[in-house]
Amino acid sequence: MKKTIIFGLLLAVVFAGCQKSEEEDDNNDPQKIGIVGEWYSSGDNVAPLLVTYFKVDSIYSKFDSNNTYLVESFAEGTKTTYKGTYSQENSGFGTIWNITLNQTTPTAVTSEGIFEISVDADPYTMQYEVTQTQPDIGATAPTAESGFGSTSGGVLGMMNVQKFVKLADI
Repeated sequence: MKKTIIFGLLLAVVFAGCQKSEEEDDNNDPQKIGIVGEWYSSGDNVAPLLVTYFKVDSIYSKFDSNNTYLVESFAEGTKTTYKGTYSQENSGFGTIWNITLNQTTPTAVTSEGIFEISVDADPYTMQYEVTQTQPDIGATAPTAESGFGSTSGGVLGMMNVQKFVKLADI
């Protein structure tokens, strides 16, 4: 009887250990958690639009699992910090996700767009394209159906597409 109880406890521990491991794997799988994590973009990875008009040379982004974000943009030695909340959902078009950002700092702005994470690279890489939709600046958000380069009907081409490298898991 004692051996049966010990064996039962041992099995429970083994199965619990396996289950936790699978959950941890899911917590790091971009196909399940989307944009959650820390990302960095610099040099040629920065969207040409940001480089040309805003002199941005690098961007650090942290998207938390509680749907808050922090972005630090660096331009000519000056850091600008953006904070807010976000929502994301798989678009149903390949591995592209939809994202909406509700920025609260430094000003209230809503931006919408798309992103796609490549799990074939180590570390993961991401294409990211968003545009401000509120207050209205006359731009329309890119869509998963139209793909990357579709901001404002494609008028900008790939000028608004950013590339990021994943830094760490949250």
